[in-house]
Amino acid sequence: MKIILKIVFTALAVLILAYFLPGVNLAKPESAIYVAIALGLLRITVKPLLIFFTLPATIVSLGLFLFVINAAIILIADYFVDGFRVNGFWVALLFSILLSFLQSVLYSFLKEK
Repeated sequence: MKIILKIVFTALAVLILAYFLPGVNLAKPESAIYVAIALGLLRITVKPLLIFFTLPATIVSLGLFLFVINAAIILIADYFVDGFRVNGFWVALLFSILLSFLQSVLYSFLKEK
């Protein structure tokens, strides 16, 4: 049940950011659910590999390279999900930062037992 709520919260955050952030487009509101699912799957599968292969850059940048990895995950989701477009790397970087912030706010409503 908690996973479904996290997908719904992520989709809500994607909808909010697509409405307010220029350069992020959703063709229809249902695409936000697909983006949330794609982001979840990419974070589970691709992100650990990217972190492993870019570990020296992450260490040298004191962890700031993780922002680049998050932006890359957003751009990969843009490639795979029809109806979701991000116009460039810098928009993806800003989108990933704002999405992380919104997710942390929305996930705070989920109560831990």
